[in-house]
Amino acid sequence: MTHNFNVALFEPEIPPNTGNIIRLCANTNCKLHLIHPLGFSIDDKNMRRAGLDYHQHTIIQEHKNFAAFVKETPSKRIFAIETCGEKNYTDIQYQKGDVFLFGPETRGLPENILEQIPKENILNIPMSPNIRSINLSNTVAIVIYEAWRQLNFNGSMKI
Repeated sequence: MTHNFNVALFEPEIPPNTGNIIRLCANTNCKLHLIHPLGFSIDDKNMRRAGLDYHQHTIIQEHKNFAAFVKETPSKRIFAIETCGEKNYTDIQYQKGDVFLFGPETRGLPENILEQIPKENILNIPMSPNIRSINLSNTVAIVIYEAWRQLNFNGSMKI
């Protein structure tokens, strides 16, 4: 079974956020990419607790750095989600297999990474002025569900 989308976390720092994202990826049929260095051990009990038993339902691929990630995920569109993005995340027509790249919780994606992403692929999520950011796992959920909605929630169970 192919995945709907790819979620890439660049140097994530907070284990419960990554655990929540593992659970989200399991529920939305997304592959999770963890780009090292990580701010925690993959076996961290807080991450495992947040991910509950969803680890077994999520394909997680680790990459030693961003260059390795790019090399190992060829020919896929990469969208970076950052507060500096000039285009709204809802203004894109997503395709199955797209990659969504998210930065570390405390600092976001560094400039040298953003320079490697086409400017039109750096997206933002609207939020109130003078607020720094939205929690990482919430941000991933917002974007993934919009992209999946555009695919008519292909592969979901009907409620």
